[in-house]
Amino acid sequence: MKAVIAIDSLKGSLSSIEAGEAAAEGIKRAVPQAETVVRPLADGGEGTVEALVQGMGGMLHTIRVTGPLGEPVDCAYGIIEGTKTAVLEVSGAAGITLAPKEKRNPLYTTTYGVGEVIKDAVQKGCRRFIVGIGGSATNDGGAGMLQALGFGFLDKEGNQIPYGAAGLELLETITDENVLSGLSECEFQIACDVTNPLCGEKGASAVYGPQKGATPEMVQNMDTWLLRYAGLAKEYNKKADENYPGTGAAGGLGFAFLTFTNAVLESGIKIVLRETQFEKYIQQADIVITGEGCLDRQTAMGKAPVGVAELAKKYGLPVIAFAGSVTRDAEECNRKGIDAFFPILREITTLEEAMEPEHARNNMMDTAEQVFRLLNM
Repeated sequence: MKAVIAIDSLKGSLSSIEAGEAAAEGIKRAVPQAETVVRPLADGGEGTVEALVQGMGGMLHTIRVTGPLGEPVDCAYGIIEGTKTAVLEVSGAAGITLAPKEKRNPLYTTTYGVGEVIKDAVQKGCRRFIVGIGGSATNDGGAGMLQALGFGFLDKEGNQIPYGAAGLELLETITDENVLSGLSECEFQIACDVTNPLCGEKGASAVYGPQKGATPEMVQNMDTWLLRYAGLAKEYNKKADENYPGTGAAGGLGFAFLTFTNAVLESGIKIVLRETQFEKYIQQADIVITGEGCLDRQTAMGKAPVGVAELAKKYGLPVIAFAGSVTRDAEECNRKGIDAFFPILREITTLEEAMEPEHARNNMMDTAEQVFRLLNM
């Protein structure tokens, strides 16, 4: 029996590889002769850098950049030297977790640090980028990122506008004469699983602004400023389209990438599975194991485990999922290619105890063992 294992990270407990190795050990207990192959998994959100660096044989680099509040933060990103590919998560430089709740205010939070990470990678020779775009604290339309890359986002006096969405109110001109050398040679794959446009009732400000600290008045103002920004962007790039699905991702970063760089927006799980060559590993498999922290109806709407299942079904393989918890509506996952799923909790416990890494590892291992004892009967 050959089992290929790709489990998304159990946030706060186990990384993707740690969860996979625990499952593999459980399988080996039940079926000692089984061959297990553990592959990293992520969907473009938290854990994507780690998963891709491990899956593609890369190296982590940590640099100090400007955080969302304008203060220095350390951001880790990956470089796969063989293909000169950089892997980064927007959340590492401009993430909402970097801004304490009492300090969240999208009028002033910036994506400048994202641009600094890209600049560092370009200067290290990277020309190919994979960017996880979720979890930002910002609503600046990517203006900060673009300023860090050398674009001029200028007010009427010719000065760079200040950080944050409020700076867009002052925007008069966009220039590119000082853009970073080499940027035009770069290609960006943006892991984006939302379809929100830049503006309007389903746009960045209205849908995501409140969770980033925006009041109703701020939402209305930011939406107005973003629409005006989109108009100015069209003077730079006639193909700029604020209504394109995903342009509202990460407070308008989707729009910035599409308008000012050579970028495509794509499903995060599709990028990860393709870049880690997951299909190659399952072609001779007998069974595929996947999972994540919580398996629910949202999983069935295109999250990592279902992406794995869809690819496995291309080869007619059975798919089992393990999860920290399972909700009643997770049965939708059965209709999306996951043949059976199992929660790994084995006793009544607190959430804190369940998430303790050693506890989670043992639960994963023991559950996988018992399932495979049954399969091996």
